Amino acid sequence: MGESLRILIAEDIDLVGEAFEALLQGEPGYDVVARVTRGDEVLQAAYAYRPDIALLDIDMPGRTGIQACAELHKALPEVRVILLTALPGSGHLPRALEAGASGYLVKSMSAKQLIDALRSVAVGGTVIDPALAADALRAGPNPLTERECDILRLVDQGVSTTSIAEELFLSKGTVRNYLSNAMTKLDALSRVEAVKIARSRGLL
Repeated sequence: MGESLRILIAEDIDLVGEAFEALLQGEPGYDVVARVTRGDEVLQAAYAYRPDIALLDIDMPGRTGIQACAELHKALPEVRVILLTALPGSGHLPRALEAGASGYLVKSMSAKQLIDALRSVAVGGTVIDPALAADALRAGPNPLTERECDILRLVDQGVSTTSIAEELFLSKGTVRNYLSNAMTKLDALSRVEAVKIARSRGLL
């Protein structure tokens, strides 16, 4: 395969991140150049270590894997991204591809599946777990706008309406309108329930 592929791993659960790192370091042709535990550390690490491929967990503090992927794709488009999810029915596929991901896989895959995926992505391929692709087709498009998703994520973090308004440069009334729209679309009785429904459907 010539020079070793340089890999960046972003995973907030140390045991999982260490397992991926140990697996790849034990394979010829792979060099794990960095491992971070937060989504908002991905871009800085990519600038510092210039990986060929970034393995990003979907659900991380600081930034989601999809948000980190979009940032990375915009700043360093030569870095290929494989997103990893622990939830087979998470429904993130359309947004993952929109963010520029070259792969979308479940963490329960075999070592061989991961290696095969890395090899394929390294030469320009796209690798999607078949079950995730089928789930995405069944689920259809995300009914929430990007702004509604942003606000629900902040609600999920316990941020108040006032603080959400300040962070997103909106009025409190506008934030409430977005929340009301999201609750209606999700048939939720409260903002907390809306977050739970959105998370269970993989919309955040």
